[in-house]
Amino acid sequence: MQSTATELLNDSQSQIYNWTFQWIKRLGLDDQSSNFINSVFLLLLVVLFLIVIDYFTKRTLLLLTIKAIRRSTNRFDDLLIRNKTLKLIAHFVPILVAQYIMPIIFMGFPTWKENSNKLLSIATTIVSLMIIHSLLKSIRDILRTKKSFADKPLESYLQVCQIILLFIGGTICFSILTGSSPWSFLLSLGAASAILMLVFKDTILGFVASIQVSANDSIRVGDWIEMSKYGADGTVKEINLNNVKVQNFDRTITTIPTHTLLSDSFKNYRGMQQSGGRRLKRAINIKISTIRFLENEEIEALKNIQILRTYIEERAQTIDDFNSIHQIDRSSPINGRKMTNLGMFRAYALTYLRLNPHIHKTMPLMVRQLASTEHGVPMELYFFVNDIRWEYYEGIVSDVFDHLFAATKYFDLEIFENPASDDFRHLISQQKQTYRTHVHVPN
Repeated sequence: MQSTATELLNDSQSQIYNWTFQWIKRLGLDDQSSNFINSVFLLLLVVLFLIVIDYFTKRTLLLLTIKAIRRSTNRFDDLLIRNKTLKLIAHFVPILVAQYIMPIIFMGFPTWKENSNKLLSIATTIVSLMIIHSLLKSIRDILRTKKSFADKPLESYLQVCQIILLFIGGTICFSILTGSSPWSFLLSLGAASAILMLVFKDTILGFVASIQVSANDSIRVGDWIEMSKYGADGTVKEINLNNVKVQNFDRTITTIPTHTLLSDSFKNYRGMQQSGGRRLKRAINIKISTIRFLENEEIEALKNIQILRTYIEERAQTIDDFNSIHQIDRSSPINGRKMTNLGMFRAYALTYLRLNPHIHKTMPLMVRQLASTEHGVPMELYFFVNDIRWEYYEGIVSDVFDHLFAATKYFDLEIFENPASDDFRHLISQQKQTYRTHVHVPN
């Protein structure tokens, strides 16, 4: 039955070719020229016919699909249209028609007929792979809408699938062109594996890095990372097979090789973002020469600072009890325990931070004194702001230090700073004035 259908098909093809051949031969041409012109003429007609078929197939398929999509609430079919899956499927119709018609065109040229069949087989393979790739893109897009996949490197997985599809497609096309088994092509690739690994070194490293980054959950799309070596300080926008795109806070884009995420160190602020608090660790350098014991009158005056009153009363009672128990001789200020202006300022800063509504109360909060240096005594503030947004964070921190800088003078303290040229000129001017006052300068 199958052989009968094939014979009928061949007879119909022969009749079409012979009819056009005889029509061209009436022009007085020889058989070879007539065959050539006949093949070219039929080829032009077929190409035009296939273009028309492809156009109407896509239009019809898209119209029917759009009507079905309007009745559907599923988003996946919308993605199929956006990624041109249906258009690619429509290309199969002209290819199938061409496989039927091509034997007619090149009936007088067996070699051309064989080559055209190979080209059509390759076209079928390419279109099939493009459809698979389009489906994978649609799956990627639908997964991006899922919360569990929103921060995963889906682009890297898609690129890996692209490489696999290209490898499969290349193997099939090579087999079609050469007429040999695909296994022979794979064996020849095995011999050239060293060269291939050298050529695709970055791709292989990126593939391994993408898998490890995803498995370890060390970086996600949307994370804020800092990688000083590459000048990256911003939000991760995309994780590809070969690179990671970071949008810096100045709106520039930095591209980082994916494999460097395993070999180099970087800072990820995701933990800070998830915790709801952003850390501040900064010191105020106090001039050592301004640190001293406080007199009783000064302590009483500092009680006017509302947030310090309770602390001063409790601290004074503790010191008085200690000095009384140990029978301290209070004739010298250095004997026993006594309040200092720096200790009082440190207590004030700590109380101020605890009462500040913008400071996170459940996270570490301290005001501590570090080892003194040539720049004075560093009084370090360590706390967390409860707003992680950069612009708000910087504003809150600035307000805190503005207040503390202004408050130092009420404790008779000075902030250390290197002398400027005006300071030297003022000192020299004072020394000259003193010299002229105490020493007689003859006219």
